[in-house]
Amino acid sequence: MIIIPTIKSPRINNHLKNTFGVDREEAILDEVCVPAPIGCGKPVIKFHTVESAKEFEISGLCQSCQDELFEGE
Repeated sequence: MIIIPTIKSPRINNHLKNTFGVDREEAILDEVCVPAPIGCGKPVIKFHTVESAKEFEISGLCQSCQDELFEGE
């Protein structure tokens, strides 16, 4: 599967980068989880479902961080 970051407005991308110090698009293209305080910063290896891979394209969170964030949902 080819990973492509979802399109967000430049204002949103700038806000995320300024708030968290992370370039979400860059992390996704490099296939790494966005670093702390949001994610773990580790290389992305695999996803359980296509939906999890799509979530990575949106949030930049790897499968483990998604599991932790969405636990119980």
